[in-house]
Amino acid sequence: MKKPSAKIRAEIAKLQEQLKLAETREAERIGRLALKAGLGEIEIDEEELQAAFEGLTKRFRGGQGATTGGKKGVGDSSGQASTTSVASGAAAGGTGEA
Repeated sequence: MKKPSAKIRAEIAKLQEQLKLAETREAERIGRLALKAGLGEIEIDEEELQAAFEGLTKRFRGGQGATTGGKKGVGDSSGQASTTSVASGAAAGGTGEA
């Protein structure tokens, strides 16, 4: 039996809300870790920081990490951040700042 489109839309809306809450939790967790690591006290361009997070993601996923934006080619191929040590995890694309 096929679902009516209104029911599908309602399910999508519910899932979008769940996604938003999950991304907020993840952003808060990563933000807390970043502050503990001292990232809140340094001056760094957001694109450079995004690239560092992507490099870290790739490092912990064994080179399987996919990039989601930011500058390509920033940092070295070893997955180490060029200017700072970054807390584990990838920044959720603009879902919130800590």
